[in-house]
Amino acid sequence: MTVRLLTNIGRLWTGTDLLSNAAMIVQHDRVAWVGPAAELPQSLPGVIDDIVDVDEVENLSGGLVTPGLIDAHTHPVYAGNRWAEIAMRASGASMAEVTAAGGGVASTVTVTRGTDPWTLCNGVRERLRHWLLSGTTTVEAKTGYHLTRDGELADVRLLRSLEEEPGMPRLHVTFFAAHAVPPEYFGRPRDYVDAVGSWLGDAAQAGADGVDVYCDCQQFTPDDARWLLSMGRSVGLQARMHACAKPRHGAVRMAADIQCSSVDLLHETDEDDVLALAKSSTPVVICPSSSLHERRTPPVRALLDHGVPVALGTDHNPAHSGSTVMSLAVCMAVAMFNMSVLEALRAATVGGAIALGATDRGVLAPGRYADMVQWDADHEGAFAWAYGLKALRVWRGGETIR
Repeated sequence: MTVRLLTNIGRLWTGTDLLSNAAMIVQHDRVAWVGPAAELPQSLPGVIDDIVDVDEVENLSGGLVTPGLIDAHTHPVYAGNRWAEIAMRASGASMAEVTAAGGGVASTVTVTRGTDPWTLCNGVRERLRHWLLSGTTTVEAKTGYHLTRDGELADVRLLRSLEEEPGMPRLHVTFFAAHAVPPEYFGRPRDYVDAVGSWLGDAAQAGADGVDVYCDCQQFTPDDARWLLSMGRSVGLQARMHACAKPRHGAVRMAADIQCSSVDLLHETDEDDVLALAKSSTPVVICPSSSLHERRTPPVRALLDHGVPVALGTDHNPAHSGSTVMSLAVCMAVAMFNMSVLEALRAATVGGAIALGATDRGVLAPGRYADMVQWDADHEGAFAWAYGLKALRVWRGGETIR
């Protein structure tokens, strides 16, 4: 196995600690040792007998290094775009007017269903490549724009196949057939909920890691979500939830009650919701771009002060956010949510790992994946200045991607 020594790391955010003048030893795809350069061991049992015999030495020229960022909320599997709709909304059009003009989720569903698998795959591949090159080494990727059994399962298999290709990030695949009620089920939402429940075992077999439900009074109710998430858990899927409803609908408290793997967005919430999440230690995924679009801010400071694990996501989707740059999400979190730079970085690394249940990443520590990024800066404060700090080098499992 190849043993690499990374030296002259000017600033190293490990995910738990901030070190100056650090070094790291990587064996194959895992971190073997990390710490201050002054404490670099002369040998490491089971790894190398003498440090001078490492296979490769890389001088990082005093740069800033962090774990690879983790995007904990994305919708990358779609075809077409909704730029005309976005322009309409920006000009003051209501959602009713947008829908009447042929926009909304249904428009993306129509185009995605009509796109051949090769073209769809190429589009998703290109998006995932952009994530990795910009410093995101793990992406939570949802299905949700076919809304048919065969289409949603094909999307799961597409994502799993792309993950195996060179130059792709690690993926956490979420089955999101409960994104919206499709046109053919108009007026029969309960029938569609029953149908999605019957697909969950197949989704797990196809390679899905989790199941998500869009819980809102205009989509699926908390009772729908509870049933679907329980069904998903029974076949081994992690339970996630778009908690967009107002507090009186009880979505967040229900998610906390069943201890979802993550509760996402929280554009509408109250103190009781925060206390319920804190009591259950249920992770929350916040998406600055969506909060900006909705002009509603989740209670991030209250969540942090109550010890709720917080993760970050771009919420990349065809309707609201085209960004695949997690360093931009970090910057926006600092600017919008009153987070410190390290709180935002923690949410983009450790927080994401917690939300995805991925104990092998998010922290640069012995035994964890050597997924890491060197940034175009020598201090972490640059994240709050650059509005999309550039990744100079990206490693996935110790191998340089760029």
